[in-house]
Amino acid sequence: MGYDAGKKIKGRKRHILVDTQGLVLKAIVHSADTQDRDGALVVLDGLRRLYPRLRLIWADGAYRGKRLDALFANPRVWRLEVVKRSDPTGGFKVLPRRWVVERTFGWLGRSRRLARDYEGLARTACAFIKMAMIQLMLRRLVTP
Repeated sequence: MGYDAGKKIKGRKRHILVDTQGLVLKAIVHSADTQDRDGALVVLDGLRRLYPRLRLIWADGAYRGKRLDALFANPRVWRLEVVKRSDPTGGFKVLPRRWVVERTFGWLGRSRRLARDYEGLARTACAFIKMAMIQLMLRRLVTP
């Protein structure tokens, strides 16, 4: 358990990598005191081996840093496109490609065990993310 002073949350953070349809490719759960850019490194670790055809990754503005820039230094392997807010006004605005991840978090929030942080271990919380996505994909396969 940790505390993120920027987001003012206590507990855990979830980092997910999704495809263009919003299906989870990889999920990581860790304490909230870990920075987002450090969590991104954990998500991207071993990703090239799992998904060799992956070329473009869209990310939030928090996923910037020297180590991430070094990871994406060779544009022939991967390319990172950071989706930033352009307007200085507050409030909600749909940003291109960022809504896909937010929609996936909404789908995961429908699962009772993921609506709150009930789990004692981060590994268990990550397993429930995977089970919720399996349930969602099975429903899509069965529904005509």
